[in-house]
Amino acid sequence: MLKQVASTIALFLLCAGLTIAGDKQVIRPKGAEPGGSWSHGILVDGTLYISGMGGEDASGTVPADFEAEVKQSLDNIGKVLELAGMTASDVVSVQVYLTDGETFERMNTVYKKYFKDPRPTRTTVVVAKLVGPGRIEITATAKK
Repeated sequence: MLKQVASTIALFLLCAGLTIAGDKQVIRPKGAEPGGSWSHGILVDGTLYISGMGGEDASGTVPADFEAEVKQSLDNIGKVLELAGMTASDVVSVQVYLTDGETFERMNTVYKKYFKDPRPTRTTVVVAKLVGPGRIEITATAKK
């Protein structure tokens, strides 16, 4: 009987721990519309998952200059990081999507100014098109 009670308590605590551990906190920058089809960031167990951020500014304008677009994309990521109490140094993984492989070195120059050593892991791919007029989209994962 004692084993059965102990097993039941252990199972209850395990399930309660899984529920608590899986709590999600939505990270939404000021001015972002709630209830859209995606979240800017989701914080779970100290890990922040940031959706793909393009180079649009708060008004939705994409800079004509590619380097400015890359910087704005990284600044958009930075806003989500800041709201979660993190910085660029907490980023552990990045995925970069470019619409033109010829812009890789230009992107990399801006990227290296934003992320300092040790830089996060990164995957960079060239895609045919992004949603909207942008030429770059970047996703990131950060861990405090």
